[in-house]
Amino acid sequence: MKSTVAVVVIAFTGVLFSGPLWADLPDTIAKIKPAVVIVGTYKETDSPRFRLRGTGFVVRHTNKDSSNLVITNAHVLAQPADADVDATVVVQIRTSPNELQMRLAVVLEVDRQHDLALLQFQGPPAPALTVGDSDAVQEGLTIAFTGFPIGGALGFSPVTHRGMISSIAAAALPTPTARALNAQTIRSVRAGSFNIFQLDGTAYPGNSGGPLFDPTSGAVLGVVNMVFIKGSRESALSAPSGITYAIPSKFVNELLQRHAKQRD
Repeated sequence: MKSTVAVVVIAFTGVLFSGPLWADLPDTIAKIKPAVVIVGTYKETDSPRFRLRGTGFVVRHTNKDSSNLVITNAHVLAQPADADVDATVVVQIRTSPNELQMRLAVVLEVDRQHDLALLQFQGPPAPALTVGDSDAVQEGLTIAFTGFPIGGALGFSPVTHRGMISSIAAAALPTPTARALNAQTIRSVRAGSFNIFQLDGTAYPGNSGGPLFDPTSGAVLGVVNMVFIKGSRESALSAPSGITYAIPSKFVNELLQRHAKQRD
């Protein structure tokens, strides 16, 4: 009987702690990091001149391994009411483990319904990520995401978190009372709700726009979202939750396809 119990404990320990699900993660992070960029604004008269607004990632749009296109959240860009609305959009790209290079960028397209934006930066292309098939994602799938949490307060080194897809649910929920309605929720309902990923990993301000990816292949499965979705799903809450959401990558692919057709 004792030997049987011992065998069970060993088997149980092997499943939980041997880490086969995360064995590829260090190599995947090494591939992901060069493609993850800082999205911000630059203004000569500001102090500081550069302001970090969120995360973005270079995305592959051809068969080439590098690109000048960046995906981020639409809300990461300066909004009309922001003090730096007239500042220049820039991205900071990692050219070596200890060096960042600032590049001017232009906004090519904004998809406000799904809170996505497509940017193009000047200069040489950077390593790009492949956008995967988010329709194949299931609840319980292990994931990881990389970004610049807490607005760069921890430094401008990309930080990776791991977790799983805890739920696939509608982006906008019915509100219990009219008092809980806000403009964003109304716009979401009118435009038609769509499914988003709810994560059990915790992201922070600054992570918005970062890639949610498969820990083994590195394929992008979604875009981390810290503000836009919370305004639709959690409008009835009196205090913000620690729940993190992501926009499925299918909407990134649709955005890239629209851009490609416009260029043709």
